[in-house]
Amino acid sequence: MKIITATLLGIGLANSLIIPSAQSAGKLSIEERLTQLELRLQQAESRANIAEQKNVQLQSQISLAEKQSLQAQKTSSDLEKRTAKIEKITPDDNGYFELHGYARSGMMTSQNARHAQGGAYLTPAGQTGGAVGRLGNEPDTYVEVYLEKKQRLENGATTRFMTMIADQQKSYNDWTADSSTLNVSQVFAEIAGLPSFTGAFKDTTLWAGKRVDRDNFEIPWLDSKFIALNGTGGGIYDIKWGNDVRSNFSLIGRSFGDVDIVTNDVQNYVLTANNYIGPVQWLISGMQAKDNNDRETPSGVKILHAADSGYTTLLGYKTDSFYGITAGESRSAISWGEGLGAEVKNIGTDPALLSDAKTMRFASYGIINLAPNWDFAPSVLAQYSKDRYMDGDDYRWVTLNGRVMQNITDNFALAYEASWQYMDLDPNGYLDYQKVHGNFYKLTFAPTFRASNISPFFSRPELRIFATWMNWDKQLDNYSNHDTLGSKDFTAGGEWSFGLQMETFF
Repeated sequence: MKIITATLLGIGLANSLIIPSAQSAGKLSIEERLTQLELRLQQAESRANIAEQKNVQLQSQISLAEKQSLQAQKTSSDLEKRTAKIEKITPDDNGYFELHGYARSGMMTSQNARHAQGGAYLTPAGQTGGAVGRLGNEPDTYVEVYLEKKQRLENGATTRFMTMIADQQKSYNDWTADSSTLNVSQVFAEIAGLPSFTGAFKDTTLWAGKRVDRDNFEIPWLDSKFIALNGTGGGIYDIKWGNDVRSNFSLIGRSFGDVDIVTNDVQNYVLTANNYIGPVQWLISGMQAKDNNDRETPSGVKILHAADSGYTTLLGYKTDSFYGITAGESRSAISWGEGLGAEVKNIGTDPALLSDAKTMRFASYGIINLAPNWDFAPSVLAQYSKDRYMDGDDYRWVTLNGRVMQNITDNFALAYEASWQYMDLDPNGYLDYQKVHGNFYKLTFAPTFRASNISPFFSRPELRIFATWMNWDKQLDNYSNHDTLGSKDFTAGGEWSFGLQMETFF
């Protein structure tokens, strides 16, 4: 602006100091010419002052405009922040929708080019929850689809509705309605963040309906839950008694129905307190199925000593290290149950248990980085059960499993898995099962493709090609005529299977 002012002043002076022509100069005296020059200088000075005032006004306007622009930018930024906050607190009237799911599907063939036997519970111990490694051992298609509708209200409360549809089968055909097990396994609603709830209940979540408990957890490589609490009822999550101390409470019901030898429809009601103190979990469930002790065989014979009540308790520990030794993670739990609670994995689901049934179960797994690009996940699962289905029966088994991931690139890895299971089973005549004991072995090699190495064990989706070798002691073939081991073309002596599989969750 100073340049503009100087320019204007210069132009004014130039106009004022123009030398008169000779003709006009001859007619004016020196005194007159000086008077005119003085007048012109005054006029130029006046014009310069006016220009300077305009310059000051222009600078003021520019400064004001700059301030207004900065204020507008700040206002816009604040508005964006407020808008984002408002959108988070009060989305549109319809809230928002989420789709989640899990699925696996693959083809698996035996060394004889026949449909291969498989599954995490294929051994005789599987009847009482004895799982083995699942890698290269799943010939089925299984899918879960979760549909969720969430909304946050103006008062800060949130609502959630969720339903889960699942299906599992072993047919390789595209149209499989005849063999489908399509099931709606969850239908529930939640209300959380209620502004009238204070103190320990401030951040709680209320729920009711048919659901799988939110805080179930499992050993992923065995496809086995530490604890599974599923049914229809209601409860409350996250009552906070203090720093890092919280509790969940629920009351659910289960219908035993026609399961194995049960002919009457009996309801089992399960009351559970699930408590967390830092890394420690303590769960206790008490249950009652008042009419279960009156159940009968299909021929009308009453079952003696059938349980009509029971309890299950679990003590667990989770840490963000590999058993306190080095970096990694680990989780362990020990469970005990009696009566109807002697099914300590799937709580309250087994109507065939006797009133004197007792079960102890231990489960643990860890994850550790052994070396650059080498990760290891060992796990152990063991159980002892007595007087479970018949007075004097005895079931004992233990599974050791280890999975190793060798990360070749971000998109390709080699997976190795080994499983060993020992079982000593004495059904004491239950359902014509035979007393057996022995070992089961499984080895799997699976080249694996993935989109990104997000996690050594939990990157999904994964596409695998695998080869699996299984073998077991011959005595295990005699456990039952209806058991997997000992079935046609699947007997002790070593069995190879080959296949490919996809697995994903989101």
